[in-house]
Amino acid sequence: MALNTPPDYLFDRQICVTQTTGTKNLAPKNMQGKNMTAIEEADISRQCTDPTPAAMKAKIVEYSFWMLKEGYAESTILSRTKIMKILAKRGANILDPESVKETIAQQKCWSEGRKSNAVDAYTSFLLMNGGKWEPPRYKRVQKLPFIPTEAEIDQLIAGCGPKTATLLQLLKETGMRIGEAWRLKWTEIDNVNNSVRVTPEKGSNPRIFKLSGKLMAMLDSIQRRTQNNRVFAKSLKSQRRVFEKQRANLARKLKNPRIREITFHTFRHFKATMEYHKTKDILYVMRMLGHKNIKNTLVYTQLVDFQDDDYVSRVAKT
Repeated sequence: MALNTPPDYLFDRQICVTQTTGTKNLAPKNMQGKNMTAIEEADISRQCTDPTPAAMKAKIVEYSFWMLKEGYAESTILSRTKIMKILAKRGANILDPESVKETIAQQKCWSEGRKSNAVDAYTSFLLMNGGKWEPPRYKRVQKLPFIPTEAEIDQLIAGCGPKTATLLQLLKETGMRIGEAWRLKWTEIDNVNNSVRVTPEKGSNPRIFKLSGKLMAMLDSIQRRTQNNRVFAKSLKSQRRVFEKQRANLARKLKNPRIREITFHTFRHFKATMEYHKTKDILYVMRMLGHKNIKNTLVYTQLVDFQDDDYVSRVAKT
């Protein structure tokens, strides 16, 4: 047999614990002959109590794929994965519930809602691993959503690049979730009737929206420059970074810090508020947003008088 073939290599190399005929065992004498399983179990125990950054990163990647397999919404996967990465970066041992609990408590700049989101993320992470914990209790403080003026919305859209501007105009006209918009396919856009079919996420209802001629022209412009079946082919994470950079530049240029407060989800708040203001029909707004429970619509919707310079706003009570 030729030298350095796989069989020769496996039997002639030096190993640390088990011994095969013709090999030299470098393990201490008191370890020789011991079952490898016991050693592996000890190593696993050490990794659980003091995991390496690489091990925690691998576990978070596994968690992302698990959520995808379980059918979680893309936006949920992104947000929960981000939270887990932040917890690990800030010193939490994500394999130790008490360490995670302590790290969450130490985040003084986090709101109660943000901490509650972190608890939800870690609870589902433990579900993947078959673990349990006593989650800390954080009470969300309900706040009125930030509602920009339509002029501010339009300034932001005009200040962004073609693809980002198209995405924002779509969110403005439909109020769909960013995850729903991001999965949109060209086959779901009806160029004859100027409409779009929305495939729902988060257990909501499907909808159809009429689109303006302006938006149809914007969509046609980006379709001519792409071969992808999806309208927005870039990853949502990278698109979010592009949007945040363009938003910051525009806020600085216009000297209007309110523009920095506009997020993808702000467009949903804006659409719901405007439609409720026009129709005073909460059931219509509920169907438009795709909600199955009217309580969710009451959380999203506030009544705003846009005719005055000063807002007079009231939040609907559940």
